[in-house]
Amino acid sequence: MIKVLVVEDHAVVRSGLVALLSGELGMQVVGQAADGEAALAEAERLRPDVILLDIDLPVMDGIAVAAVLAEQLPDCRIVMLTALDRPGHLVRALGAGASGYLLKSATSAETADAIRRVAAGGRVIDPRMRDDRADEVSPLTERETEVLRLASSGAHAREIAAELFLSLGTVRNRLSSAVGKLHARTLVDAVRIAEGHGWL
Repeated sequence: MIKVLVVEDHAVVRSGLVALLSGELGMQVVGQAADGEAALAEAERLRPDVILLDIDLPVMDGIAVAAVLAEQLPDCRIVMLTALDRPGHLVRALGAGASGYLLKSATSAETADAIRRVAAGGRVIDPRMRDDRADEVSPLTERETEVLRLASSGAHAREIAAELFLSLGTVRNRLSSAVGKLHARTLVDAVRIAEGHGWL
């Protein structure tokens, strides 16, 4: 019996996934969670075989959750679930320790099959992901990504500097460098480009 934990912030989608997987032979949904922190707590408590994990979660996103789980519960396998066909997310998810990456447009049969294959030790990547872009690597450094991610949430340079304990000049330099590397016209444009590739 494959024990599955379903993590999805939208209640209707979560209920649908639970109903779908509960009807699958050899599969048991042992729990569910609606945000990243709850996912970690439930995973620790329930010790599932597979976690079906949404990327876009409140409190803590799915990729960050996957990275923590890879360290704390290495035997637990993770299938990322997302509505976004972004190669950057795929690369980051696999790098964080996920064994599967599935788009929400997947059928019931594809979802159940992905869980079975991952539980058996395999790796599953949704065939709808564009292979020619899947290995795209972000041109940004980790620090440039960090300041751009904070800028994308609406933080000003002075707020970013305070948050990261950096000088205002350093923050401005990193933002300027990110804009240049992404061949963007403005900071807003740089954020749009980076988010479009799943690099933030």
